[in-house]
Amino acid sequence: MTISLEMQREELRAELGNACDPAERRQIAAELEMVQAELAAIEAEQEGRVSAEPPF
Repeated sequence: MTISLEMQREELRAELGNACDPAERRQIAAELEMVQAELAAIEAEQEGRVSAEPPF
């Protein structure tokens, strides 16, 4: 799962570098931010910094 997210992150970075339209750049940046947040959450879970269990 993380490999496909990492690939998606790299594709979005490349798209962001090539995008000229400001609206398109904002959309790509938002998608990139979501992918990076998801990757950070997965990495934190794998490292044991957070638990996948619900808090209740």
